[in-house]
Amino acid sequence: MSPISIVIPCFNGAATIARALQSCLSQPDVAQIIVVDDGSTDASASIVRTYAMHDSRIRLLQTARNGGPARARNWAALHAGTPLIAFLDANDEYVPGALGPALDYLAQHPGAAVVRLDVEFVGFPARLNQHPDFARHAAVLSNTVPSSLVMRRSVFLALGGFPMDEVFRRHGGEDGALSWALSEIFAQHRLTDAKRVRMHYHDGIHAEKFMNIQMGFAQVDPPAGDETLNASRAFLDAALANLRQLQAVERVSHAT
Repeated sequence: MSPISIVIPCFNGAATIARALQSCLSQPDVAQIIVVDDGSTDASASIVRTYAMHDSRIRLLQTARNGGPARARNWAALHAGTPLIAFLDANDEYVPGALGPALDYLAQHPGAAVVRLDVEFVGFPARLNQHPDFARHAAVLSNTVPSSLVMRRSVFLALGGFPMDEVFRRHGGEDGALSWALSEIFAQHRLTDAKRVRMHYHDGIHAEKFMNIQMGFAQVDPPAGDETLNASRAFLDAALANLRQLQAVERVSHAT
């Protein structure tokens, strides 16, 4: 079974980063836990340093100013030294043994680029988690949110990582764009036999915004929706172009 690196972007996550780290440390086969403190103004970095003093697998990277989670994740992935990477947000946590089945799946399916974990949505408002369509929309998010993602690092880098367009900084959706590319190019299998990652509710969480729109509690802003869709389509086109270029290089190298 291949070892794995876990990437955690963190911006002012002092209240939850310890919980996230503890859940990572409980996972077997974890070689690295790379936390990017993305310009935090709270004690996030100090908490991570304390954990790193007791476990050499933890590495702290820091940015001078906040650049957003996509940039933080991509930077951390460049520092990963394992063939597999997983992404966990600082507000979320893995359940014990969460990554083992994902690693087994990728080992048993060498042609699979990615596998998703099923997400438990904790503390979400009753109007959402008691809605008759909650399970359907939760499944969509489980195939989209970064904390469910386990994939081959080579594929992640070939696709260009999470898109960092300014439109995603304004409106969110970089995780949806990457998910779209993964689905179109490779397909995404999700392990649905158990909930393996917990997404904890907090004010302003994008999952709530998505569900509010899908369930009719809010309306999408047409210009923002169009901008995000166009940026996502452009990312998909660029990802396909990257892969075609790599395939062409590979063919030439084999021919010579």
